[in-house]
Parts: sequence; structure tokens; C-alpha cells
Amino acid sequence: MPCNPHFPTPEMFAQLAAGLEGALKRQPGDAAAVTAQLARALRLNPATVVVANGSTELVTWLDQLWVTESVAVPVPTASRWIDRPMDSGKRVDLFPLREQDAFELDVDRYLAFIRARGSRAAVLRNPNDPDGGYVPRREVLRFLDELADLDLVVVDETSIEVVDTEHNPSVAAEAALRPNVAVVASPGTSLGLPGARFGYLVANPALAATVRRALPRWNVNGLAEALLGLLAQHRPAYRESLRLVARDRFAMGVELARIPELGVYSSQADVLLVRLADDVDGAELREHLWSRHGVLVHDCADQLGLSSQFLRLVVRPAPDVARLTEGIRTFLLARRPRRERRDPASAQLSAIPRPRPRPDLRPSSR
Repeated sequence: MPCNPHFPTPEMFAQLAAGLEGALKRQPGDAAAVTAQLARALRLNPATVVVANGSTELVTWLDQLWVTESVAVPVPTASRWIDRPMDSGKRVDLFPLREQDAFELDVDRYLAFIRARGSRAAVLRNPNDPDGGYVPRREVLRFLDELADLDLVVVDETSIEVVDTEHNPSVAAEAALRPNVAVVASPGTSLGLPGARFGYLVANPALAATVRRALPRWNVNGLAEALLGLLAQHRPAYRESLRLVARDRFAMGVELARIPELGVYSSQADVLLVRLADDVDGAELREHLWSRHGVLVHDCADQLGLSSQFLRLVVRPAPDVARLTEGIRTFLLARRPRRERRDPASAQLSAIPRPRPRPDLRPSSR
């Protein structure tokens, strides 16, 4: 699972540890109190914000309350937007992101697909997971405007904090002004504490109130509440940690791209998608990395729109990337003689075509 390795700082962990007994022994604030605290941090009206025990809780209620017939979802993407509607008997219209387009989302093609299928709800994850594709903010707003007649449009901004190609990529403030739009976020990974289980929704007051009424009054744990309080005191350190994640992402992409058998897709998320050469099996490589090098990666055989030829890699600092690339090279080196006996030119011919780079590869300062 992605997790910011640069946050919380050691000083913050010390503060959390010192306050742990109090956070766990006292009753946490109710949803209204935590919402007010979060709304101040987001600079939003509390009436437009709903807090939850992770964003999965919000996905469940959005599906139950607003997805009545069908929902359009680009694939590949996070499985929760597919599994939950399917489990509740809805039609899920899967819009394929194409490998030849480097899995970039073409907003116009997606809009045409939604109209052709007659979808009554739509999802857009930005940046996407597992490929890290990013849709510019102006395009997301155009997408929302074009679908003002749908029952619900959800923008999942789970990894929005690590985007560095735009200064203010979130559309949360605009969602609060639209009648059918909800922005969902789960900042635990960017805060470095996914175990705290904290998520939120931003929508117009009527939509937000409907979701809020469906949730328990005490649905956020004391640890998540304590983390929110500490974040207000450590915002400069948090911003610096996000800059370091963007730096790590760029450096990790460069190192992986040095391996001829890998194609690396540009990312604005905290993950990188890698395509393996046709004769390299992702499941075999995954097992090798775990058993020989203690590195855990995810091959995408279980992900709609992908296969075991793809690996989803969590962005990590340089020492971890060195272990990863050493393990990949060891695996490929052990296989290379066998491949070269089959075809003397295979070392070059089996290397995959490089994905067309996205324009957002370069890191920028925050």
C-alpha cells in the first residue's frame, strides 16, 4: 500500500506516542467536531464536508444512496469503484483506458462512452491508480459541467496531495457548488498513516447532509482525530514531505527506465505502473523479488484492463529503489542466457516499446 515515508516526522511520532494513552482512553469527538476541525484545515464550509472511517465507507454509502441503475468507471482503476456497485446489483459500464495511449484518460472519449451507454453515474479517479495518470483540473471541471444531468459524478482524489504538476489540483471547492458532484479523499497514505483510517467527502450541503445522516455520529477514531490536530501544527513539514515524495517518484521512474525490459509510465500519484517485456512473467518476477530480496510488489493479473505483464510499484526512497532494481536485474540476468539461446537478438527485440511519456513527468517545486 502507498504510504508517505517522509511523514509523520520523528517529532510528530514522539508527540503521537506521548498522547496515545489519552487518545485511546477518552471518547473521541463526534462527527460534527471532527468535521469542523477538518473544514478549517481544508478552508471549506463545514456543511459541505463529511468525515468517515476511510473513504471505503463513503464509497459504500454513495453507491447505496445515489447509484440506482448504472455507473461508468474507467479501467484500470481502484477495484472498490467496480466491486461495490456490482455487489449491490448495479450495472457497471467499464471504459477501457488504452495501452497505446499510455492509459491516459481522454475526457471526450469518456463522455461519449457515458452517453452511449446511458450511465446514470460516473467515477473519475484523479490521479488514477495503478498508472498514476492525471487529468488537468480544467478538464475535470469541464467533465463535471458536461455531466450536470447525471444522478452522481464522483471524483476520487485519494492521491491528490502528491500531484505536483499543478499548484492547486483539487476540485473540492467547485464540487461544493454543484448539485450532483462528490469529491472523495482518503489522505491517510499521503499523511503516512493509512492505519488511522480516515477519509472525507466534499459536496453541496444537501448531498453532504444526506450522507452525514447515514453515518454513525461517532465514526472517526481517536487516533485519526489526534493526527488531525497535530497536522495543524506541522503543515510546513507535511508540505516538505510531499515535495520529497514527488522527488522520489521522478528518481524512481528514471532508475526503472534504465532497465531495457521495463516500460515505465509517467505518474502523478504515489505509485508507478511498469510494463514488462513480453517474455517476462510478472508473477515469476514478483515471487523472485519477495523470496530473494524481501521486496513486495503487485503484479496486475487481478486488475481489470491489465495483466501479469504489468507491475504496480509503490513510490519509495532511493535505498528501497536500489533493492528493487537490483532484484529485477538479478532476475533478468538469470533468464537472459535462456532467452538469447532462443533468439540471439532477443535481448533487444523483447524489450517493449516505450510508453509515450506524459507531459507531467518533470517534478516541480511546491
